[in-house]
Amino acid sequence: MRRRDFLALSAGAAAFSILPGAARAALPAPYDRNAEVPVNDKKAFIEWMVANRGEDPKFLAERFDRFQIMVYNKDVLDDRNKRAFLSTPREEFVLPQNLGRAYDHAFLDIGYGVTISGPHLVGRMTTVIDVQFGEAVLEIGTGSGYQSAYLANLTDKVHTIEIINPLAQRTRRTYDALIERGYSVFGSVTSRNADGYYGWESVGPFDKIIVTCGIDHIPPSLLQQLKPNGVMVIPVGPPGAQHVLKVIKQQLADGTFNIVRSDIYNGKVVPFVPFTKMEGDQIVGTHNS
Repeated sequence: MRRRDFLALSAGAAAFSILPGAARAALPAPYDRNAEVPVNDKKAFIEWMVANRGEDPKFLAERFDRFQIMVYNKDVLDDRNKRAFLSTPREEFVLPQNLGRAYDHAFLDIGYGVTISGPHLVGRMTTVIDVQFGEAVLEIGTGSGYQSAYLANLTDKVHTIEIINPLAQRTRRTYDALIERGYSVFGSVTSRNADGYYGWESVGPFDKIIVTCGIDHIPPSLLQQLKPNGVMVIPVGPPGAQHVLKVIKQQLADGTFNIVRSDIYNGKVVPFVPFTKMEGDQIVGTHNS
């Protein structure tokens, strides 16, 4: 089934809604994105998170186990990204039937013909763009909301675009429920339903851009909205066979720009869902050339 066909399934997809966060307990302590979350000891991490975030020790243990493998694989490097990963409850962004696989090294279905990327990929793509606090970040392809939640633990200016309207609405509800429970950091995420190929000109330019759907070229609008010396990470290549590129918009001494590309996986092919396009209010085809 093609991706646009899933738009007709919005009513049926409601059966797969994320578990209602508003019905869960509020956080036992105020949320602080700069908190010194323990990163070197599993027991200390679980105890700290239970005391400060009230999260389930089962998921916390799985999160820390996955984190240790990611550190070994160099998917997360610096302490800020380590804390951001450990602070982001991935289980809140997967479908109920996939809760048992929330921290698997795998893409998971989130309905509407799209997926939530595996934690290794999310960690590496986020680490590569090296988000600093206060930087403006644009995400193309909100999906489940997990990637932008991770980013909100790094900066207070996260903008994210989702082309599938019912998915965008569902994810916004997930954020709002988490904010109500005390995850105030997610209030840094501004979301919209639109065609991400054209970026978000009215709030740009951006220090960093992260694209989570595959395309065979770099969208000109996204390059234009990237600040001088800004960094983008984007899957580029034919359908299902993309290479994840780090793109730097390098400003030269004479004011001109040089676009520097590198492959964050050294040539490994990584398949992504397609970068679809919108005509009117309908999703029709992709933005591939």
